[in-house]
Amino acid sequence: MKRLALFMLLTICCAAIYSAALAQEMVVGTIFDHTGALKEWGPGFQNAAELAAKNLATAGFEIKLIHEDSGTSAEKAAKEAKKLIEQDKVVAILGSASSGVIVPVAESVTCPNNTLMISPGATSVFITTLNADKEKDFLFRTCPSDALQGVALAMLAAGLYRTASVMYVDNPYGRGLAVQFKKSFEKRGGMVLAMVPHAEKVAQSYTEELTNALQKIYMTKPFRPGKPDVLCAFSYPEHAKLYIKEAIERFKCESFLFCDGTKSEEMAAAVGVENLEGMMGTAPGTAGGLPFANFVADYKATYGKVPHVPFIANTYDAAALIGLAAYAAKTQGSALTSKSIRDHLRYVANPPGTLVGPGEFDLAFELLKRGKDINYEGASGPVNFDRNGDVIAPIELWRFSKGEIVTYRMEYQIPEE
Repeated sequence: MKRLALFMLLTICCAAIYSAALAQEMVVGTIFDHTGALKEWGPGFQNAAELAAKNLATAGFEIKLIHEDSGTSAEKAAKEAKKLIEQDKVVAILGSASSGVIVPVAESVTCPNNTLMISPGATSVFITTLNADKEKDFLFRTCPSDALQGVALAMLAAGLYRTASVMYVDNPYGRGLAVQFKKSFEKRGGMVLAMVPHAEKVAQSYTEELTNALQKIYMTKPFRPGKPDVLCAFSYPEHAKLYIKEAIERFKCESFLFCDGTKSEEMAAAVGVENLEGMMGTAPGTAGGLPFANFVADYKATYGKVPHVPFIANTYDAAALIGLAAYAAKTQGSALTSKSIRDHLRYVANPPGTLVGPGEFDLAFELLKRGKDINYEGASGPVNFDRNGDVIAPIELWRFSKGEIVTYRMEYQIPEE
């Protein structure tokens, strides 16, 4: 009898310790872009991450988020990432949306410190190569590479224009997107007359760059003088607000093509709603369906309107996957470290397994406790990480309508080039 009582007591104690371990608070850092060229995006990203943490906590797993500002600056973001790792002891970092931030921070801070980082919006083609060393498989993203968006932009442009000039932010994002667009546009019979970079820091004027893009006389086949039919703006909102306004006022430019980085209703208000009416662009999209609808309803109930900026849903997914991977690691007896969470990311994100969506974390946790596989179907769509930490997603085609951004099509089949 005493042995039975002792066994029952030990069982209860072990169960209590197990439950307490699963309820243990985990610290995750963010370096979203609250100032600088992407400052329009930061608040929505932070809200989405907090919403995921709230949903995880409701299901019984606490994540404490410590928020820092990247400043849309590699130097500032690196300092904040170092502080999060060394002082706050975070097990993972979310953000930034800027490839010009993510690449140097990954190379100089997070990967050398074996710290997991997931970006919801850094789309540079170059990021794919950073996980070539599988011992440094600590960089993931819940958005697709610009290898897809650059092709989609070229497909859109080729149906509307014969020639184009490109203004792009001089960082891994802008360079990669511009190069892919040029290659794909010219493959479809178009001609890029000028590729004009500008600095990451927001300038007071872009007259010199616009002169190179719009005012020079280019010799086009069949060898007659010509100017570009369209100016492609592959930058961030705070850059484009200035140079699109200058292009309209000083250079009488009337046609523009935009991307995810310049998907901004604030820009339309800044340069004049009428000036951008009907202008089009692309951005990584969402797969829609019930997971996205549930996320939108939850976000609206908590914060109001979902901002018309890219990657809000992708941010929720990044935070949710960190929580799910951490829970999976804990149920299998692993300590909550960056490595153990990383090792379980593909386990909870990829097939096979029972599909679970945003907010369905009670079900996910119950399945994981029983040793069952799960497959998280995100707010942004499937987030099936490949060997490089990349995902495949549809590309949204959008346009300005009375100052608002309206989706008019999703491209699901983007050719590889």
